[in-house]
Amino acid sequence: MKRIKIIVSLFLITLFGCTDDDDNQGFFYELVTIEQASLPDQFVRGQTYAIDVSYFRPSDCHSFVGFDYNRLGNERTVAVVNLVVDEAGRDCTDLEQTDLVDASFNFIVGFETSYIFRFWQGRDDNGTNQFLIIEVPVVES
Repeated sequence: MKRIKIIVSLFLITLFGCTDDDDNQGFFYELVTIEQASLPDQFVRGQTYAIDVSYFRPSDCHSFVGFDYNRLGNERTVAVVNLVVDEAGRDCTDLEQTDLVDASFNFIVGFETSYIFRFWQGRDDNGTNQFLIIEVPVVES
């Protein structure tokens, strides 16, 4: 009897654990363009700075989840990542592009002589990525 319960349990777990729900994913991630970025005129080596960015939230289905952050040498490429709820039966309302949403991340200054920040601002008509580029020199304390 115990063996039959185990076999039935494994069968049920296999049956319900392998359903195909890919068509009703429920959410996805989307990059949102950065409109503004606030950085100091210079960095002091070894210090930590809050880097502030502002973006427009496209709809009430979008919410901030973090940053896509890449580094290459002294360049830092930054984009805002939103979670977009995409559930069946839910209608998203487009939001007015009048109220900027603020977000920030901490940046620790290392041993570079300057840092070039490339804030993602979307793609042009040819599909080429566009960036707000800001270079900040580093000074000794």
